Amino acid sequence: MGKKLTVIVMIVITIAAAAAIGSSSFSGTKNQHEEIYHVMLADPKLYHDGVFTDTFTIKEGTYQFRFVPNGDSPKVLTITLKGSSFSFSEDFMLEGTLQDTGISKYYTWKYNGQDTISVPEDQELQISINPQGNILGPVSVYLIK
Repeated sequence: MGKKLTVIVMIVITIAAAAAIGSSSFSGTKNQHEEIYHVMLADPKLYHDGVFTDTFTIKEGTYQFRFVPNGDSPKVLTITLKGSSFSFSEDFMLEGTLQDTGISKYYTWKYNGQDTISVPEDQELQISINPQGNILGPVSVYLIK
């Protein structure tokens, strides 16, 4: 019975730590960010010919991409933005980092790549997200100011 309890406690601690890390990325009184765009890609029906496409309006300014990936997320996520006076494309690479608390081991995941953009004027942008064939791997993509 003692081993079962230890395993359950480790699972609960891991879930609580992951939830705290995830929520702290988007909360906190000092780092309030305005969410400009968000999509959660967890359904293959969202893709057309393997690529997700959408449009949204954006104001002049500097923005940053944020992601909520996991180990099943696409290993490469190509994001392209196109507008009347703006164009951007980046291949974001998924990286897993092993975390060892001494009690348990788990991975944290992040996408590496050029995540900051500067839009020169207000305009409509078309966003294309290509998961390079992995349409089953869930990931959330945010553009924040």
